[in-house]
Amino acid sequence: MMYSIVLYGEQVLEKQAQAVTDFDTAELNKLIEDMFESMYAAKGVGLAAPQIGIAKRIAVIDLSVAEDPQQKIVLINPEIIRKEEFQTGEEGCLSLPGFREQVTRPKSVTVRAQNIKGEWFEMNGDELLARAFCHEIDHLNGRLYISHVSALKRDLIRRKVRKLAKAGEWT
Repeated sequence: MMYSIVLYGEQVLEKQAQAVTDFDTAELNKLIEDMFESMYAAKGVGLAAPQIGIAKRIAVIDLSVAEDPQQKIVLINPEIIRKEEFQTGEEGCLSLPGFREQVTRPKSVTVRAQNIKGEWFEMNGDELLARAFCHEIDHLNGRLYISHVSALKRDLIRRKVRKLAKAGEWT
């Protein structure tokens, strides 16, 4: 089942997601499969469960955008345990379509997470993968990438979104 992407302004995007406690279930497997399908349909490289209206600590990432099944990453209850150096680059978000800003993120990170069976693992990510890890884990913590830009830019984006919503174009 393909989910619609929840847009900026919805409360689920601004709240801490709940930890997953039931693993290796048909329901969890189906949700993760549906998250990949929804992410690919939206042409994204990452998707957090709150972005489809589900307040659970689950994120999926595939930098190949469905080109290489070996690149599919599932993070359940993830946390960043190491950050090194910094990089600044353009970032966008499926929940904020049409907006892109320069965001500074760690250049290299190590994530600790659980897999679909509940087993803990650690994974390193550099460059774009580090950015994706940080971006998706921010979603699970109720933050969007615009929290990393200046207050002025954030305010401009909020005003544009309000204007689009008022015109019925933010749905």
